[in-house]
Amino acid sequence: MMKAMKRWIPLAALCICGMMLATACGQREDAQEDASSQSVQNTELIRTSQSWDGAELPDYLQGRPELVAVKYVFPAGKKLGWHHHPVMNYGVVAEGELTIIGQDGKEKTVREGEAVVEMVGTIHHGENRGTKPVVLYMFYLSQEGLPLAVQHPEIPLED
Repeated sequence: MMKAMKRWIPLAALCICGMMLATACGQREDAQEDASSQSVQNTELIRTSQSWDGAELPDYLQGRPELVAVKYVFPAGKKLGWHHHPVMNYGVVAEGELTIIGQDGKEKTVREGEAVVEMVGTIHHGENRGTKPVVLYMFYLSQEGLPLAVQHPEIPLED
């Protein structure tokens, strides 16, 4: 039973991070709604065991988890280099639109308020094709000492 509980603890912590982000992202929208409403609103943004390209997520890492939350800001026209993630992660675009491109050419555009589950172990990159900055909040289920991303500078980005 203890082993099963250890496997659920990282999942629970990741869900809590996601709920906190959903609340933070929804504050602007909620403020515009009726201020007299006293009930807490929630909207599930995503529930899946697959990354955005349809690949199954790997099993949880064994050992003590390290949860990491990162805010990224992509200036208009900025491309992030080719990389892969050795750990599971997901996020929500708070502002703008981010396009994620797999090395196989498959693409997904994530718009403001939408959630995305990143690829694990698959090389890809992200870019802001819009005219305003993209603000992206990402949550990683990692372990101490593991990188969140591994860069691949040997793969050139197209202009």
